[in-house]
Amino acid sequence: MRRKPLFWQIYPSYVLIILLAILAATWFFSRELRVFYLDQVKSDLESRGTLFEERVRGLLDVDDRAALDRLCKDLGERSGTRFTVILPTGVVVGDTQEDPRRMENHAGREEVSHALQGQTAESMHYSRTLQENMMYVALPVFSRGKVLGVVRAARAVDEIRWELEGVYRNAVLSGLIIAVVAGLVGLYLSRCLSRPLERMRRGAEQFAQGRFEKKLPTTGSREICALAGAMNVMAGQLDDRIRTIIRQRNEQQAVLSSMVEGVLALDNDERIIHLNRAAADLFQVSPEAVEGRRIQEVVRKADLQRFVERVLSTTGPVEGDVVLHGAEGDRFLQAHGTALQDGEGQNIGVLIVLNDVTRLHRLENIRRDFVANVSHELKTPITGIKGSVETLLDGAVERPDDAERFLGIIAKQAERLNAIIDDLLDLSRIEQGQDEKAIELLPSSIRAVLQSAMHACDIKARDKSIDLVLSCDPGLLADINPQLLEQAIINLVDNAIKYSDAGGAVWIEARSDERQTVIEVRDQGCGIAAEHLPRLFERFYRVDKARSRRAGGTGLGLSIVKHIVQAHRGRVTVDSQPGRGSTFSIFLPNS
Repeated sequence: MRRKPLFWQIYPSYVLIILLAILAATWFFSRELRVFYLDQVKSDLESRGTLFEERVRGLLDVDDRAALDRLCKDLGERSGTRFTVILPTGVVVGDTQEDPRRMENHAGREEVSHALQGQTAESMHYSRTLQENMMYVALPVFSRGKVLGVVRAARAVDEIRWELEGVYRNAVLSGLIIAVVAGLVGLYLSRCLSRPLERMRRGAEQFAQGRFEKKLPTTGSREICALAGAMNVMAGQLDDRIRTIIRQRNEQQAVLSSMVEGVLALDNDERIIHLNRAAADLFQVSPEAVEGRRIQEVVRKADLQRFVERVLSTTGPVEGDVVLHGAEGDRFLQAHGTALQDGEGQNIGVLIVLNDVTRLHRLENIRRDFVANVSHELKTPITGIKGSVETLLDGAVERPDDAERFLGIIAKQAERLNAIIDDLLDLSRIEQGQDEKAIELLPSSIRAVLQSAMHACDIKARDKSIDLVLSCDPGLLADINPQLLEQAIINLVDNAIKYSDAGGAVWIEARSDERQTVIEVRDQGCGIAAEHLPRLFERFYRVDKARSRRAGGTGLGLSIVKHIVQAHRGRVTVDSQPGRGSTFSIFLPNS
């Protein structure tokens, strides 16, 4: 239901009270005025009758009826009063307006009967003679203690009503003027009362919207000023508290948002109370969209649901591992759960912290693979050397042909072992220089580096009849370490030659835009399957181990390329398909 404003609740009531009061006062005044006026008319008639009675007494003693009638007509005309003289028998012997002889007997009239009994009486009734309502006052005429007759003074009531109506009109007009003035005064007073309240209402709405800077004016009555002052104080306190709450919330939100660990708060019904940005990224959801929903609806991961159930059913801290299976691969999380309590120490849910250890897990797998691979790579030449030495010790050294063949095997495996160690040392040196930022980068010609790398690989290319094609602007410059970048290009070109068919070609191209310099080494070799591409730059990782060893590789060439490019603050990518060759791209940022 729509509520009326305070003004429309006060002002109409105020006007109604004023109108009722004026109507009541007018009615009472009119009533009293009529009574008072009639009393005045009666007194006036009584006074005139008394004066007339003195003139009539002598004429009644001599029973001069003609003189009585003339006297009534003469005095009545001059005084504007109707005088009537009535004998004790009720016979009219004189009247101001009529011929007494045609008038009926008045002995039965109320005022006449009382006057004949010696009393002054008044009455109001209809006059059949004059055909109008009249007020009569009858007085007895005494002579020697005997009632000689009755003198009656009369006046038309309609004349009295007309005079009263004039008074009534003036009273009503005065009442209307008073009502209008009172209404205007009431309007002013109602506005004076409702306007400060309206300002307070608007101020309270602004306070509710968080705008506390505008204070309420402290003007008006003492009560209004006190209320406005109290609301201003309340607004100031609310402003301080809200600012404190917002600051604490922002600080808490900043802490939670800055955490790399995912934070997930659930109530006892497993509904999400809050989750930070890291947790939302882990589950690939929007924080605002999932709050209030059950965890089973948001994250359909059996490991996580089982861990939540464990935390809810346990009073102490709980730790565990959670695996999130996805299309992009598995994510390994280390979970810590504990009870979530309110300010009174009551359990309201659980708090779960999720630490993404996928990278550590992958690094651990890489470390294990590296140990296994390096052990295997080192063991292969050592086994060849050991077997050849044992054969020589068993007597093959006395046979020149066998001795020469086994010594050749020992020399080849020793060379391979030395190459592996050299590559490991190069890789360690590059990593150490990168960590210590000891690698100096200077503006240098890219074409000169690419030409040096081509010259270093020219012999191998001619042995397989492979053409090396260079495409690079002579004026192209970049911030590089020429020796390291040349080594990376040599490794890429050497691999392209190794895995290309005889009679093919290897393209070496370089270009630059506003953001970066791109160097590409492209071949038409056997290509690489998609499942091997993510691990291609790992140490000792081989796509085809048997073919790689036959080609003489150590398994560290692409890993060295990756670390050299990272030392240049760049990145290296590969695009390859089986049977369509490979393209290795180096992206170096422009200074």
